[in-house]
Amino acid sequence: MERALAVVDAEESTKALVREAGELAAAVDASLVLLHVTTDDEYEEKRQTMESIPNDAVGYSEEKAREGAEAFAADIGREALDGIDVSWEAVGALGNEQTEILDAAERYDCDHLFIAGKKRSPAGKALFGDLTQSIILNFDGPVTVVTE
Repeated sequence: MERALAVVDAEESTKALVREAGELAAAVDASLVLLHVTTDDEYEEKRQTMESIPNDAVGYSEEKAREGAEAFAADIGREALDGIDVSWEAVGALGNEQTEILDAAERYDCDHLFIAGKKRSPAGKALFGDLTQSIILNFDGPVTVVTE
């Protein structure tokens, strides 16, 4: 492992995932990219909320969404990686989670991916899809899945 990507989400288990990724990266002198993706639905919901505030100075652009996602990843990184000697950077993205995760892994030349797995029944995966499964199938490298 030379550079790993850890997917940061709003679940409590994210801190454990990032800490685990940081410890493993530090042990092999690798760097770490922390990525938080704001989905299109989350963006649209917040944009509509911001537009409903009667103030012309308030707005929520795609750029602000990416900046907010990056700030969220950085906050998690500062907290979870405290005391770990690892080089890391935070990245924010906006769009489809699977696409953005795979694109970021390629863009930052990541050779390992860390993602939180959610416990779902096989029927739930079939009906609603499973981000973790699709990442495992489409990422060209090792994927570490941390579950609660």
